[in-house]
Amino acid sequence: MELMKFENVGLSFKRKNKPVFWAIENATFNILEGETLGIIGSNGAGKSTLLRLIAGTYKKDKGIIHGQTTSCALLTLQLGFVPYLNGIDNVILSGMLQGLDKKQVESRLPEIIAYSELGELINEPINTWSTGMVARLGFALALEIKPKILLIDETLSVGDAAFRKKSAQAIEDRIKSNQTVVLVSHGIGTIKELCDRVVWIDKGVTKAQGKTKDIVAQYDQHVAASIGKIHGNR
Repeated sequence: MELMKFENVGLSFKRKNKPVFWAIENATFNILEGETLGIIGSNGAGKSTLLRLIAGTYKKDKGIIHGQTTSCALLTLQLGFVPYLNGIDNVILSGMLQGLDKKQVESRLPEIIAYSELGELINEPINTWSTGMVARLGFALALEIKPKILLIDETLSVGDAAFRKKSAQAIEDRIKSNQTVVLVSHGIGTIKELCDRVVWIDKGVTKAQGKTKDIVAQYDQHVAASIGKIHGNR
């Protein structure tokens, strides 16, 4: 079943005394229930921005998004928490923004706090925490909410080595379950191992989408050709 569909979606940013910059210019793809969809592309291609469009953090400037009310949770360091609120208040607020009511979030607080390993710090304003601590709380919240679509930015780095190992295992377990996952990754090996389908984004435009093996092969050819041009111009 199709959970979301993007048709010619674009997102632009205004820049002072400069032309409008289209971070996403023309994205067309779909997300199917139960699949792991990989998003690949070079640095600056728009991959992380696309995740935020899926999550609803950013609003499109053009095109159509079908199924935008679908529950999504974004695993990333750039969380939309309120700095002057404590951890508990941020969990409740973020959980409600992601579709749960207050009682539902409060009932899951013990598990979220325990998984985050933050202890008494949960009662302190998060602007007194390290970036890793904030990310750990966001990670624990996203796992506990159990959204219809889990969005993962591979750049996520959470806490110390022990917690990173625990979070990496949790991500892998979730991907291998029936959870619908959208994964941004530079690691082609990871994409090949975990993803059912792949979307290739280049300069904010969908270049191709389809079976992992086919799209990765196209992308590898593109990268090899680009490297060849660079060496040829030297």
